Amino acid sequence: MWALVGRALAPWAAGARHAAASEPRAACRLFSAAELKEKPDMSRFPVEDIRNFSIIAHVDHGKSTLADRLLELTGTIDKTKKNKQVLDKLQVERERGITVKAQTASLFYSFGGKQYLLNLIDTPGHVDFSYEVSRSLSACQGVLLVVDANEGIQAQTVANFFLAFEAQLSVIPVINKIDLKNADPERVGKQIEKVFDIPSEECIKISAKLGTNVDSVLQAVIERIPPPKVHRENPLKALVFDSTFDQYRGVIANIALFDGVVSKGDKIVSAHTKKAYEVNEVGILNPNEQPTHKLYAGQVGFLIAGMKDVTEAQIGDTLHLHNHPVEPLPGFKSAKPMVFAGVYPIDQSEYNNLKSAIEKLTLNDSSVTVHRDSSLALGAGWRLGFLGLLHMEVFNQRLEQEYNASVILTTPTVPYKAVLSSAKLIKEYKEKEITIINPAQFPEKSKVTEYLEPVVLGTVITPTEYTGKIMALCQARRAIQKNMTFIDENRVMLKYLFPLNEIVVDFYDSLKSLSSGYASFDYEDAGYQAAELVKMDILLNGNMVEELVTVVHREKAYTVGKSICERLKESLPRQLYEIAIQAAVGSKVIARETVKAYRKNVLAKCYGGDITRKMKLLKRQSEGKKKLRKIGNIEIPKDAFIKVLKTQPNK
Repeated sequence: MWALVGRALAPWAAGARHAAASEPRAACRLFSAAELKEKPDMSRFPVEDIRNFSIIAHVDHGKSTLADRLLELTGTIDKTKKNKQVLDKLQVERERGITVKAQTASLFYSFGGKQYLLNLIDTPGHVDFSYEVSRSLSACQGVLLVVDANEGIQAQTVANFFLAFEAQLSVIPVINKIDLKNADPERVGKQIEKVFDIPSEECIKISAKLGTNVDSVLQAVIERIPPPKVHRENPLKALVFDSTFDQYRGVIANIALFDGVVSKGDKIVSAHTKKAYEVNEVGILNPNEQPTHKLYAGQVGFLIAGMKDVTEAQIGDTLHLHNHPVEPLPGFKSAKPMVFAGVYPIDQSEYNNLKSAIEKLTLNDSSVTVHRDSSLALGAGWRLGFLGLLHMEVFNQRLEQEYNASVILTTPTVPYKAVLSSAKLIKEYKEKEITIINPAQFPEKSKVTEYLEPVVLGTVITPTEYTGKIMALCQARRAIQKNMTFIDENRVMLKYLFPLNEIVVDFYDSLKSLSSGYASFDYEDAGYQAAELVKMDILLNGNMVEELVTVVHREKAYTVGKSICERLKESLPRQLYEIAIQAAVGSKVIARETVKAYRKNVLAKCYGGDITRKMKLLKRQSEGKKKLRKIGNIEIPKDAFIKVLKTQPNK
């Protein structure tokens, strides 16, 4: 997937140790604290004194803690006990204890009588944010691969290593948490040697929490990571690898300079939109924004150029000087959404506010795709594509926290494909293979030759005692085993081919509970495969509810249908007439639940008398209910929708 970017970055990343010989070497005078408060002169750092690196790891292996210690050690932030997750600026990151956005910080570090400029990027660890990691690696020449001395190599460690390997970056393995009681750095070193083919003696053993041996990490960055291979005398060529939106200043673009120099007042052009802008401010992140006079090739910083519209700062875009066009960098392969969900405002009067919030948030998180959508029950809204379920939850939480938006989120679905059968349909859709992101638009079996469902190659790393349970769980999810490797005597790595819709909702939770929290899981896209899929409609008194239409595998249709009917029965308010809730595949009803009617006691006034009088009253009542059922319109209240859509079916 990343071969293109890897090849494009190779000349910059594979890296010679020295910059062009023609470049004059600047005097290496150290910055004082007073100078740092003002605009630092970035020309003091020749290319050979710059190192750009990322920290990558599995979730909770100590990336953010190591970043905190590096910031303290270089004097970027003061040493206090409050320094926890300094680079995790979002509320959702602090609440959940995870990194969602990659964050950049420029560090000044003195070593061997010289002052070096180290640009650090702290990246997320969860599989749903791997796109964020791969974008960050494009601005680096090396990575710190952090591994927990207690947990050892886990699924995301493997995935992140191969992202860095593909981009041809130098990898420095760091074994963290050596202060823990059960830590076994020697065992972890052997795992790293076996899985990644990096000699165990190259591993740096540290405790980021206590600060033990962290200074050797900075020395290794200087000694083992090459400087960027760039040319400052060439015209400006800068890559936008991230961006945020500020209400007052417009778009703030994070840039990596491949060639040239940029300063305030320069006229720049976007290679993507061809629009010209005047640079209002440039600077470094230290870790907060710190303006500088100029930014030079090889450096990483931010740029503000009066981009007012969120669509103007495309991530992966190349910026160049006006009248000096350059060959655009290949940019990034667009992220491939794995999960789709409908997003609707709780109140339609909030539609425009929600639209603005989604636009601003998708600029900040470019891996989300947006399609307009509408529904009879929920009104106008959008169908958004996410990289995973956690990504969807975090996006929803950020909408609520940062933009005060309340939304209804529908059941997540995955993108299916259908191969059309007739020439007439191919002409109508203008392609033979169509992608379906909304289950309501799933074509009938008569129109297609076959259905395709997305599959992923999943990696599970688990202690050996849980292997049997986990293999049974994978088989229940229609997975096909591809490989099984013993990392050491206690840990095993399993590779399975999973249908995406089987793992997207609750697989991770089931895996964690089966393995007492020890197993880890990561997956990568593996294309599509043919499958027996059916569209399941939910009917209320014979009328279809479009929002509850789902696509399921034929084998699981009954289980999922029964589950949805049961939850609807609990959520729907009773009426004066009976409501039949049915799950149907085509014309065949496969599951049914009934909401009983309220019944007025029409016999209350009959204290005695002939039975025919009572029968007459009951007959009239039942006829009235039949008539009411014909003309009665069942409106599902929004809170009932929310209950059904938020609770996931048991698979």
